[in-house]
Amino acid sequence: MIITVGNTKGGVGKTTIALNLAIARALQGRDVWLIDGDRQGTAQTAITIRAENGKQPAISCAHYPDGSTLRAQVIQTGPKFQDIIIDAGGRDSTALRAALILSDVLVIPFAPRSLDVWALADIDNLIQEAKAVRDGLRVIAMLNNADPQGHDNDDAAAAVADFPSMEYVATPIRRRKPIANAAGQGMSVLEYSPKDAKSIDEMTALVNAVFMSN
Repeated sequence: MIITVGNTKGGVGKTTIALNLAIARALQGRDVWLIDGDRQGTAQTAITIRAENGKQPAISCAHYPDGSTLRAQVIQTGPKFQDIIIDAGGRDSTALRAALILSDVLVIPFAPRSLDVWALADIDNLIQEAKAVRDGLRVIAMLNNADPQGHDNDDAAAAVADFPSMEYVATPIRRRKPIANAAGQGMSVLEYSPKDAKSIDEMTALVNAVFMSN
């Protein structure tokens, strides 16, 4: 499967989600390729830290912020892997557009904030363009950095209904320090120590929703 984690808005935690999805699949025994499509190269930096620390399983990672290069490499090299996770940059980029054409699933993280909800219209425009040239793209919207409590999460989730192209999955990832700490070490919260049961449960639910029976 080819999964893109993308949004035209920055600061929504795309790299953390992409990193966790890739490592979760590797922990399940899958051969995973993580592609960093962001010019900042944060995902690649995280995987470099992981490798320097000797953390297993090892994750293959490449940095292709240019859309034409990303597309060519996925077509040429992608069949060697069971899963490809693409971390697309937080803007309308050639890498994001190329990823949308290639992907089976688009995961859109967004925070329960007005600016994030309003930005869903921008990514929706790109989704419509992608669906015009390819069939079968599944689009998932999920709350990231969700509030521990309050009505903002529910209000933000309800806003997804304005975009029929998107499927809201009720697997919010709340703001939890272990998730950020793990990512800073190139790790998933699933393998981080000390274990945080709530973070693990939330991330596991998201992984299951993204990959379903695959």
